[in-house]
Amino acid sequence: MRRTREQIRAQLRAEAEAAIEKVLAWQDETPTPNMRQIEDQILQVREQFGQDLAETILQVQDATQLVEAPACPECGQRMQYKDQKSTEAETRIGIIRMNRAYYYCSYCRRGLFPPG
Repeated sequence: MRRTREQIRAQLRAEAEAAIEKVLAWQDETPTPNMRQIEDQILQVREQFGQDLAETILQVQDATQLVEAPACPECGQRMQYKDQKSTEAETRIGIIRMNRAYYYCSYCRRGLFPPG
């Protein structure tokens, strides 16, 4: 089921608040940081927050939803829906984890995450 814009907004706000809390907790533990330490902490939080944002947006994209059973690229037979499977993709902002509809061809023993 597709989430509403408000549900997505609520999740993104929660992720932003978690990132802010992480920085504030670090600040409490590091009373006199130098500029290098501040930059390192902010870059680390920014990287994780960016990955969280991307994962949230990916979850609502069509690629994560059920589609009509695709044809196997190897033999052309209809593939069978198996379940939502977790997969990772290396992106410019780091490793992104996502759940996507997974299809399997029992003839070729080949799996596929549509659209490709």
